[in-house]
Amino acid sequence: MKKLDPTVKRETLYILALTVAMSLVMQGVFAIFGAWNLSVLWGNLLGGAAAVINFLLMGITVQNVMGYEEKRLRNAVRLSQMLRMLLLIAVAALGVALPCFSTVAALVPLFFPRVAVAFRPLFKLGGEK
Repeated sequence: MKKLDPTVKRETLYILALTVAMSLVMQGVFAIFGAWNLSVLWGNLLGGAAAVINFLLMGITVQNVMGYEEKRLRNAVRLSQMLRMLLLIAVAALGVALPCFSTVAALVPLFFPRVAVAFRPLFKLGGEK
């Protein structure tokens, strides 16, 4: 296995940090409305972990396909996208089906990386140009 590219590592840590921050905000919202219980925590952990792992796997795929010919690159990216989508569907199904997970708390964190990517231009980390 190739060593993890520093850019993939840096961007995944950024996604992790913002996912944790947004998760804490979500936990606070549940608490303010008196709806917090352990299922909210477990759901949040499930969804947040799946979101960050999905982003990491996407980064690893991009790192690994660099230099491929166009057709092979397209096929590899499509396969990765399909497998990652199946992972997210499985996580969502667990979050909905099992009573130990709050459905909302399990599903909402799956969108946190999209929000983090949208806000990415506002944050410059060390080593960025």
